[in-house]
Amino acid sequence: MMTATEYIDSLRKLKTRVYMFGEKIDNWVDHPIIRPSINCVAVTYALAQNPEYEDLMTVTSSLTGKKINRFTHLHQSAEDLVKKVKMLRLCGRKTASCFQRCVGMDAFNAVYSTTYEVDAVHGTHYQENFKNFLMMVQERDLTVDGAMTDPKGDRSKAPHEQKDPDLFLRVVERRPDGIVVNGAKVHQTGAVNSHWIIFMPTIAMGEADSDYAVSFACPADAEGLYMVYGRQSCDTRKLEDGCIDVGNSKFGGQEALVVLDHVFIPNEYIFLNGEYEFAGMLVERFAGYHRQSYGGCKVGVGDVVIGAAALAAEYNGVEKASHIKDKLIEMTHLNETLYSCGIACSCEGCPTKAGNYQIDLLLANVCKQNVTRFPYEIVRLAEDIAGGLMVTMPSDADFKSDLPVGSMGETIGEICNKYFAAREGVSTEDRQKIMRFLENVCIGAAAVGYRTESLHGAGSPQAQRVMIARQGDIQGKKKLAKAITGIQN
Repeated sequence: MMTATEYIDSLRKLKTRVYMFGEKIDNWVDHPIIRPSINCVAVTYALAQNPEYEDLMTVTSSLTGKKINRFTHLHQSAEDLVKKVKMLRLCGRKTASCFQRCVGMDAFNAVYSTTYEVDAVHGTHYQENFKNFLMMVQERDLTVDGAMTDPKGDRSKAPHEQKDPDLFLRVVERRPDGIVVNGAKVHQTGAVNSHWIIFMPTIAMGEADSDYAVSFACPADAEGLYMVYGRQSCDTRKLEDGCIDVGNSKFGGQEALVVLDHVFIPNEYIFLNGEYEFAGMLVERFAGYHRQSYGGCKVGVGDVVIGAAALAAEYNGVEKASHIKDKLIEMTHLNETLYSCGIACSCEGCPTKAGNYQIDLLLANVCKQNVTRFPYEIVRLAEDIAGGLMVTMPSDADFKSDLPVGSMGETIGEICNKYFAAREGVSTEDRQKIMRFLENVCIGAAAVGYRTESLHGAGSPQAQRVMIARQGDIQGKKKLAKAITGIQN
């Protein structure tokens, strides 16, 4: 397994093409806006090297029998699914951000079971392709992104009906040795920081969309593939001197537009190629795993938000107020409810035909439906506790300024430190840090990976409601009511 340092060094060897603010970023590994997201992924490697977390972060590969990072694992039991959720909570607690690696892990498990069923019907060899690919990933301990979301264009139309056919990723040429693909994927978490990317369909498809029913693995620096880095609120604060105004200066998430301009994919990395009737299965399974993930990662970040809110109350001198205590209790209740959902859908997991374990799809969608709501309330309560200073505080440069001002000759810095002082025994700088951290999580760059991603990540709220309706077995519940009340027809 790689160390955190080895992971960062491995990214320097890639020729990934990254664009941001209208320019090509050559040294993207050390760019101050991008580097915090790389540090976040590196934590998943560092924790795996720590004996304290060995049980959660590492596991024996079902394919090779070797010790591997759990982020590259195929779940073999309900216990594995539970440990996954606990691992994600741990990583969230250590970073207070999106550590980006769970997308690939969820893609591994969805593609593994789906390719097994495609092969059984069509006599293809997709699962063998995938097994060989995953063994390489496990052996080298690679970070792999999972890319599912297409731009979609006019969402009232199917892929083949779009005015621009590239608004869904598609096969434009089939060769004896592989395929050529064209299109893009949007909102791709961790794409820039990944060694490889697994591409999957984004919706269920019909026969007319068979060219869009494609899944494959591709190096992140493949010829013809490039990325446009996603903008985040307050992101340019990372370019300023000092770090307090950033809030969480060490860690962060990232998203990107991933464009494939006639990229060639060899046969050995193809996992679906026109078998349109299995596109929906792959989407449903990936979405289920990823909705389970949110019962871990968002809970870990929530733990830090609750702690920061409690510190803000303490620094303001109001930690003993009954309404503050009640708000912290409510935040904890909401956070642990999310965790309970993540654990529940894991405990109710069952084996797929391929042998790896899948979560309970209904409970996973209930988990994510709660995630679309509860973090917003947690953030609201955190803002309530912190107070308006969270968004009105002068810059760190003002707190450090030696520019004289006023009749007594005080500097701007002295004035700021005087009038924004915390309770006795707490430095003004510590109060600054906690306020800026809460601003970052609630409305700044980190809100992308906590608040907003809680709503739209792994599918919009309506996507989960569709699955809940499908999995909820209303007809079965009607039969229960009829049996108890004696209704015969």
